[in-house]
Amino acid sequence: MVDSATESADLLENVLIPVAHEDDATKTAQALEPYDPTAVTALHVVEKGGGVPDKTPVEQSEELAAESFAAVRRVFPEADDHTAYARNVVEAIFDAADEVDASAIAYRSRGGNRLLQFLSGDRSLKLVTQARLPVIALPVE
Repeated sequence: MVDSATESADLLENVLIPVAHEDDATKTAQALEPYDPTAVTALHVVEKGGGVPDKTPVEQSEELAAESFAAVRRVFPEADDHTAYARNVVEAIFDAADEVDASAIAYRSRGGNRLLQFLSGDRSLKLVTQARLPVIALPVE
């Protein structure tokens, strides 16, 4: 039988948190803070267009990433950061989790109406159903 305290500690050993922008990063880090993870790596995925113009210029995306990482470090000063450039955001999250040897992925649902979720391919659903490691859905206030 596995000790639940040990299992929880292992789960929170190195948590990857995908963040989209500064406000999202702040809210995600604050939602994760009560669980006291051992280590945190913030991930910002720059969506590439794949033959079409990127959604945002690279410089703007890198600025968003820097602001997001700074927001996470206000809650977790020792947090690492990781930037990925990809067409498929969910696959980029999984790949980054492998690269940083994450013990789990923690995220806050960004919500949106059903149409928005349908058009975006409902990333939350893909994140939870296709994950290769534990995914922690953090509470939304």
